[in-house]
Amino acid sequence: MENLFEAVSLNDTITLKNRIVMAPLTRCMTGPDLVPTQAMADYYGRRAETGLIISEGAIIRPDGQGLPNTPGLYTQAQIEGWKKVTAAVHKNGGKIFAQLWHTGRAAHAHFFEEQHTIAPSAVQLEGTVPRMRHLQYAMPKAATTDDITQLINDYRQAAQNAMEAGFDGVEIHGANGYLLDQFLHYSSNIRQDQFGGSPENMIRFPLAVVDAVIKQIGHQRTALRLSPGAYVNMEGDARDRNVFDLLLSQLESRQLAYLHLGIFDNSLTFDYLGGRATEYLRANYSQTLIGVGSYSAEAGSQAIANNEFDLLAIGRPLIANPDYVAKLKAKQPLTPYSDEMLMELV
Repeated sequence: MENLFEAVSLNDTITLKNRIVMAPLTRCMTGPDLVPTQAMADYYGRRAETGLIISEGAIIRPDGQGLPNTPGLYTQAQIEGWKKVTAAVHKNGGKIFAQLWHTGRAAHAHFFEEQHTIAPSAVQLEGTVPRMRHLQYAMPKAATTDDITQLINDYRQAAQNAMEAGFDGVEIHGANGYLLDQFLHYSSNIRQDQFGGSPENMIRFPLAVVDAVIKQIGHQRTALRLSPGAYVNMEGDARDRNVFDLLLSQLESRQLAYLHLGIFDNSLTFDYLGGRATEYLRANYSQTLIGVGSYSAEAGSQAIANNEFDLLAIGRPLIANPDYVAKLKAKQPLTPYSDEMLMELV
């Protein structure tokens, strides 16, 4: 597994001390007003031996909230809370990106004052809110052109807020059936205007967000998470392949810090992608990729050796093992993950 411990340069601005990435892990542990706490700072600081930490999703504005007690990145108090987190990570020699998040139709008005959630189209998500199963998802409002313009600015401002908070960069969450992903799939985007109806139109808003963030903080500090295979909060459609083919061709010229696959099981295959999403991304995007999906360290190391991706994201094992990297280096056994661990920051 020696390749996991190699230093790697994302670009001429950011070098990581190893290829192990802490995946974004929603823990629902903020204080009042969605402000990150000292306990969260301690939690992230203990995992700074990874090459890169990607924060849990930080919502860019109030109506982006789809889970209780998830952190925000839109008020000064939230920025100050995140400063404690980034300081703890940097003190221990790590690097950390903020994941910018808006859940779109997976949000719930229980958490904010607006009457409606917002999405590309008025297509309701079935089911209930995680951790609050008494809350049913509601019919969202289709975003107007003015709404989309404002959202682009809100992502841009959130990226600037992340820089003020001391993050090394941002990962735009465009995966897992959340807002940007909703624009990229035919099952959730039934618009017939400049933001829907064709691959060119469906990528327009997500690409505008990427460009706005790049303009604000630079391409070296901008990354993106994508789910080309629909599998959570989303129904697949064979036409989605054309959307992602075009999007990936456009992203090539943006020179992002990395592209991160948003999937929880690397064994899943998608007929319209011709197999696994990992293989699809590598075939259609030539730059830095983060692989994820329940890989063991051994399997991830072999995948990197096989040029399937460049960095390995680890999720639940890092909840159970704050000293994950040290244990791998010493060839010590890992503490098994259990769901009870989700209830506290350790």
